[in-house]
Amino acid sequence: MVLQEKAGPATAPAPRRALLRGTIQVLGELLITAGVILLLFVAWQLWWTNVESDAKQTQVIKEFAKDLGTAAPAPATTAPSAPPAASEDFGKPVVGTAPGHAGTIGIMYIPRFGPTYTRPIVQGTSQDVLDTLGLGHYSNTAMPGAVGNFAVAGHRQTHGAVLDNIHTLVPGDKIYVQTKDGYYVYVFRNNQIVMPSRTDVLEPVPTQPGAAPTESYLTMTSCNPRFGAEERIIAYALLDSWRPASAGPPAEIAAQVAAATGRS
Repeated sequence: MVLQEKAGPATAPAPRRALLRGTIQVLGELLITAGVILLLFVAWQLWWTNVESDAKQTQVIKEFAKDLGTAAPAPATTAPSAPPAASEDFGKPVVGTAPGHAGTIGIMYIPRFGPTYTRPIVQGTSQDVLDTLGLGHYSNTAMPGAVGNFAVAGHRQTHGAVLDNIHTLVPGDKIYVQTKDGYYVYVFRNNQIVMPSRTDVLEPVPTQPGAAPTESYLTMTSCNPRFGAEERIIAYALLDSWRPASAGPPAEIAAQVAAATGRS
């Protein structure tokens, strides 16, 4: 006896199969196009924005260096006797006046970040400053050398990546700030991970609202983790010393200053 075969499913009409193939092909091409666009966007974010910002920041530093040529050096106050160079005492730091929005305050040098790390410090923390000009100074915080909290912000992975290596700082690292008045040497103490809402890190005494400052702080803020923005990484430092412009840069950064500004 021959077994009866089961009837197979009805074959879809040819026009319907052609439409299905065409739809899948179009979707595939759209996905490929979207992937290419995404890759180009990532390349723009992680590479081209850094190229553009580096060029602009170099120009800002050059313009700052030109202004140094016309700025009058701050008067130096020396100790009564002639102590060793390591014990130089120039008195209380000169504290400059904050410039207008996007005006240049000075240059930051951080040897831990490499021998060529020179970044401009510009007034303001709005997008037009941080995305192009370098480190942005929180306008409601102190100026370099002042008692209180001199606080700055910077991108970590894009737009110049000015604070990309903030997590590599170790206690004792020196951070140098150059203004037209002189050089301020801060010493790194510690870092902290906080949520973006923790604006108390910008208080005159960081994280202590209402406390009266007796020391000069430097606070640097950036996004955390490196490729995200869910948190903020905060680096704290204390002013260790200062020297007027007329005394020249500290020996540790003399070569960097000369390379960045053409002045030694």
